[in-house]
Amino acid sequence: MLSKIKNKLIGLFASKPQPSAKKEPEKKRIIEKPVHQPRPKAVPVQKVKTLPKLHVVPESEGKVRFTDFNLDERILLGLQNAKFKYCTPVQQETIPHLLNGKDVSVKAQTGTGKTAVFLLSIFDYLLKAPLKARTPGSCRVLIIAPTRELVMQIHSDAVSLGKYCPLNNLAVYGGIDYKKQLSALNKPIDILIGTPGRLLDYVSQQALHLSKTEIFVIDEADRMLDMGFIPDVSTIERKLPHTNNRQTMLFSATLTEQVMRLINRWQKDPVKIEMEIESTVPSPIDQQFYSVTGDKKISFLLWLMEKHKMEKILIFANTKDQTFTLQKALAKHKYDAEILSSDIIQKKRIKTLSDFKSGKVPIIIATDVASRGIHVDDVSHVINYDIPERADDYIHRIGRTGRAGRKGVSISFICEYGSYSIPEIEKALGHEIKCIQPEPNMYK
Repeated sequence: MLSKIKNKLIGLFASKPQPSAKKEPEKKRIIEKPVHQPRPKAVPVQKVKTLPKLHVVPESEGKVRFTDFNLDERILLGLQNAKFKYCTPVQQETIPHLLNGKDVSVKAQTGTGKTAVFLLSIFDYLLKAPLKARTPGSCRVLIIAPTRELVMQIHSDAVSLGKYCPLNNLAVYGGIDYKKQLSALNKPIDILIGTPGRLLDYVSQQALHLSKTEIFVIDEADRMLDMGFIPDVSTIERKLPHTNNRQTMLFSATLTEQVMRLINRWQKDPVKIEMEIESTVPSPIDQQFYSVTGDKKISFLLWLMEKHKMEKILIFANTKDQTFTLQKALAKHKYDAEILSSDIIQKKRIKTLSDFKSGKVPIIIATDVASRGIHVDDVSHVINYDIPERADDYIHRIGRTGRAGRKGVSISFICEYGSYSIPEIEKALGHEIKCIQPEPNMYK
C-alpha cells in the first residue's frame, strides 16, 4: 500500500515543470517622463463616482474658453463648479505652453489668475500620466511659495479646482502641528505645496524625498528674493531631478536681473511671458489719494470710517509696529480690528482670516507679507495707511477689493515720506495721481 501511494506522489510531481535552479533577477522598470514633450493622450475618465453634467460654455468674441483646451473632463468640471468659464490673458497665453510640457517664466501680478495657470496644467499632467508604484515621502509636484498665507490659498484653490480629480494634495508650513504634517508625508503625495523653511526641514530629516519629482513651481520669485529665501530654495532645487528631467514653472511680479539669473539656473529653454502691469488693476476700483501728514493720519482715518459706509475694511501698514499702533487707536474709538502680521501665531492668523471672510471681524490691519493669500470677494474698502514703496505691492493691495465683478474703493494716504513712491505707482497705473487735500473739518 505504501509503495502505491509513493508511486502516485512521484507521478504527480513529475507531471509539473520543475523550477530552474537559478532564477533570473527581474529588470527594474524605468519610467521615462517626456516633460519637455507634448502631454500624453488622455486616459479615459474612470467612473469611480457619478460626475455632474458638463455644460456648454458659449463662444464669446475675443475670449478663450477653458473648454477650448484638451483638458480632462474632471478638470473642466472643477472649473465649472468654481464658475470659471473664460481665460484671463495670462491663462490664455501660458496654458498652451504648459500643456506641451514647456518650461515657462511668467511676469504677472497677483490677481491675474496665475494660480489656476499652473494648477490646471499640473492636474492635466497627473491625470494623463498616472503612476501605480509610489514611494512614501515623495511628491510628483512641488510648489514653493514665500508665505504661509499664499501656501494655504494655493492649497485651497487646488482642492476647489481639483474637486473631481483623485489627487492627494498637501500643504506644509510653519506655525502648525509639526508632527501632524510629518505624518501626512508618510504616504505618496501628488501635489506638495510649502514654504521654503518647512520644506527644507523635512528634506534635511529625510522625511521628504524629491529625486522623483516631475514638476517644480516657484511662485512669487521676486518676493522670495526680498525675503531672503533663495538660499533655502536653491538647496531644495538641488535635490530635484536635473532640469532636463523635470518641468519648471516660475512666476514673478517682476523679472529683475536677479530673477533672470534664477531662470537661467533652474529652467531649460523657458518660454518667457510678460503681462503688462496695467492690466492687473481691476476697473471697478475707485482709487482715491489724500495728502495727509503723518501726525494726522489716525484722525483722518477715524473721520473716513465714521462718514462713509465701510462694511469690510482692509488697512495696510508698512511695519508690524504700525499695525499694533493702529489697532490700539481704533480700539479707543470702539472699532474691532484684528492684525495679520508675521508676529501673530499661525493658528491665530488662520482664525482671523476666517472671521474676516465670515464678517465676524469687520476690519483687518495687515502688512504686505501677511496679506499674501487674502482672497475675500466682498472687501468694500482697502486703505493704504502707509503707501507702499513698490508699485507691484500697491497693485496687490488694491486688488483685494473690487473682486468678482463687485465695486471697490481704495484710499491711500500720501504723507511726506510716501510721496517718494508716487512716480513708480503713476508709471504702473499709466496716469498721473491727483491728491485731494482734506478740509479742516475732515479730522476726528
